[in-house]
Amino acid sequence: MTIFSDNRIIENIFDDIGFEDITTNSLVSEDKWAQAEIIAKEDGILAGMDVAHYIIESFGLDISASFLDGDKISKGDIILEFEGNARDILMLERSILNYLMHLSGIATVVYNTCKKVHEINPDIRVACTRKTTPGLQKLEKKAVEIGGGDTHRFKLDDCVLIKDNHIQVVGNVIDAIELAKKKVSFTKKIEIEVEDLDNAIRAAMFGADIVMLDNMNPDEIRAVVDALVKRRLRDDVIIEVSGGITPDNIMDYAGLGIDVISSGFITNSTKSLDLGLDII
Repeated sequence: MTIFSDNRIIENIFDDIGFEDITTNSLVSEDKWAQAEIIAKEDGILAGMDVAHYIIESFGLDISASFLDGDKISKGDIILEFEGNARDILMLERSILNYLMHLSGIATVVYNTCKKVHEINPDIRVACTRKTTPGLQKLEKKAVEIGGGDTHRFKLDDCVLIKDNHIQVVGNVIDAIELAKKKVSFTKKIEIEVEDLDNAIRAAMFGADIVMLDNMNPDEIRAVVDALVKRRLRDDVIIEVSGGITPDNIMDYAGLGIDVISSGFITNSTKSLDLGLDII
């Protein structure tokens, strides 16, 4: 199994169950057998199959057929079939669907967004942020990766990311970069968030590896790129843009000569993919 196959998933399911599934247990005998299938109700990109398999197998149910993570699915596709104790199937129905629908929704929106953006610039990375659901960070980041996006940081120790509140405490962009360069291992990149042209230039001049242009409109971003090119600093930094970017406006940023577009929308606001479970 994968890194996602851990006891926390089962703990979450038992939190949902409580002491027992009183509805199912009052209607269905203990020895009742059943077969179930999960059906796609709309087109999309599938994610979360590792989790679904883990849950199903952990409760002793048998899987007879399934699609794989990353597969394109169409409305009407039977993406997973499994069988076993009817009480367990009914008890687990919503938990399995919740994981699959949520993660497939993320993978689908990332896939569709990357496809649009790469028509303008095939080299741009579409990334998520750390605006993830507590307890689901690994799964949501994996869904982004399945959809063709960049996972950005998994944890706080992945790289230095100096944000506005760090700068407020330290005092200014230059001091923040220099402190990070002095105290952090050479193996870690240093990224800094800026909100105007002057600080973007300072960040590039004083050794930031990545300059994040936060909440800047396309005209402001274009001005930063032009200024860095003019000063021969553009090739020294990765330019990331972030802040208020959604699938509806991302194309406004795709042609600005940047490297990364990151969006919290991907993991915290994406609509779940519509799937259903039927007993057959």
